[in-house]
Amino acid sequence: MNENPHTGSAEGTTHFGFRTVREEEKSSLVREIFDDVAPRYDLMNDLMSMGIHRLWKASMLDWLRPRPGMTLLDVGGGTGDIAFRFRARGGGAVTVCDINREMLSVGRDRAIDRNATDGIEWVCGDAEALPIPDRSVDAYTIAFCLRNVTHIDQALAEARRVLKPGGRFLCLEFSHVILPLFRQAYDQYSFRVLPWLGQMVAGNRDAYQYLVESIRRFPPQDELAARMRAVGLEAVKYRNLSGGIAALHSGWRL
Repeated sequence: MNENPHTGSAEGTTHFGFRTVREEEKSSLVREIFDDVAPRYDLMNDLMSMGIHRLWKASMLDWLRPRPGMTLLDVGGGTGDIAFRFRARGGGAVTVCDINREMLSVGRDRAIDRNATDGIEWVCGDAEALPIPDRSVDAYTIAFCLRNVTHIDQALAEARRVLKPGGRFLCLEFSHVILPLFRQAYDQYSFRVLPWLGQMVAGNRDAYQYLVESIRRFPPQDELAARMRAVGLEAVKYRNLSGGIAALHSGWRL
């Protein structure tokens, strides 16, 4: 069988962490993980990153510069973290689209608790086949989700499809550490500590073992930028955060 250049797996298969699975299996495997960890997802983000994920998300919103009337589609943001931040900074209506109903349920509950239900719509949908009209939103964000989709290029093409001309794409994702000595320490922390935290806090070691492995399989910064350009996004740039532990990628539909 031929090798797929984007996944390193034979045609008809993809990676699920370091495992090779059939393409049609991956979305259900990812859904099972997030069903299980949804109630403690945000707590785990704080613990894993020692709170730094909040600074990364703030950096994404700084770059986006929300304004009144700007509409946002936040994909894979079921718990509402990006949506709440966007609204708090003066942004307009938000549609949160997530394939995982449990994550959306957590987000809706958080919105009610915060008295922040106005201007946010919650939609269950797939990043590769968004239930959103063409050219309908001013901005598209995706935070810590793109590495979980089966076909990254299809998700990027969908992002461009739903953006209005002049619309902005922003992806915040774990990426590839650029400092060799730092990379060694980060690898030790990732493979030893994160699965242990997942077991102790979320009761699911496998979910956080998958997290670590999925980060290593995600395209490096320059490759992701090239793939954004290949689907028609323009003025593509990226910024490394915390030495490349995470990266912000930006592109426009012009």
